[in-house]
Amino acid sequence: MASSAFLTIKAPSEASMREKMSKFIAFAFPVTTAEEAKAKVAEVANRYHDARHVCWAYRLGADGSETMANDNGEPSGTAGRPILGAIRSAELSNIVIAVVRYFGGIKLGTSGLITAYKEAASLAIQAAEIIEDCELSQLSFTFPYQAVNSVMKITKSDPDITVLSTDFNNTCSLTLSIRTDRLDDLCRRLSDISGVSLPNL
Repeated sequence: MASSAFLTIKAPSEASMREKMSKFIAFAFPVTTAEEAKAKVAEVANRYHDARHVCWAYRLGADGSETMANDNGEPSGTAGRPILGAIRSAELSNIVIAVVRYFGGIKLGTSGLITAYKEAASLAIQAAEIIEDCELSQLSFTFPYQAVNSVMKITKSDPDITVLSTDFNNTCSLTLSIRTDRLDDLCRRLSDISGVSLPNL
């Protein structure tokens, strides 16, 4: 299984720059879902409702495979894609960057826009603290009460495991959170305990 570790930013950051009278203000946010990313963009667009453009891009997942870019009225490919390019260049994921542009009266041209949006996004990334994070998976399973000690011994011996919920009755159940790339190994160890019933993953 591929590694679940990836780089992201620890907290929101912002940066601004000017290019031929146009002002660019870039905002970067750590996010985990597309819905969260779009909500952050909406917040920025609402706050800067008088700006001509609020262009954005996000990248999600440990492998960075889920992406979206939006030019918000700028010529196609001159804003969203350069912002996404800055995110990819920094090898970040679970991040959204929105760049607000106030037009200064001088047109920048296609290449000028591409350069300006990428630079603004890069400045917001440079202003952030970059950290390593990891993709997590949840595992819910059941087991007989006699197996409680054996199951809990495994969960307590692994610092990557977080117990989310427990239910100890005649039939016990447990929900755990673990790094996605460690899930198969955990299932193997649990399946060696008599009576443990794991979901079909």
